[in-house]
Amino acid sequence: MNMTRALTLSVALSFCIVPAAIAMQKGAEVASREACAVQMVGGWVRMPPVAMPMMAGFGRIENACGDAVAVVGVRSDAFADVSLHETRIVDGVSRMRAVPRLAVPAGGSVELKPGGLHLMLMQPRGSLEPGDVVEVVLELEGGQTRAVELEVRAPTGR
Repeated sequence: MNMTRALTLSVALSFCIVPAAIAMQKGAEVASREACAVQMVGGWVRMPPVAMPMMAGFGRIENACGDAVAVVGVRSDAFADVSLHETRIVDGVSRMRAVPRLAVPAGGSVELKPGGLHLMLMQPRGSLEPGDVVEVVLELEGGQTRAVELEVRAPTGR
């Protein structure tokens, strides 16, 4: 093979190999992001003791990723409105406030529990019974979303 042909073949192969390597790297990055996806463990909805237009959701939001994430919104087809709230005792009075951004540290978690951080689930769009499962979508800073499931439980939380 003469030098010109060898050089031409070498250049042609580099045009095939480099894009393939870049595509493989991008695929690995996407797979890595998916592998460390934010999830909710033990998610549940507490039914109110009497019929009410609101419920509360709880569970542990886990972030197995190497970077911190932030939940900046929540939605669900099962409810007219869903938001993050926090209950705090201020001057001996229980007060609730909206939480516009919930940071979840890299490799860490945040607990949503009665008397603290929770999901405010307003105006259910249908009847719910203990044992039902509802889907809630966590909206993450940067535009990603994660669908999670919450099990409906009796007012006692069981």
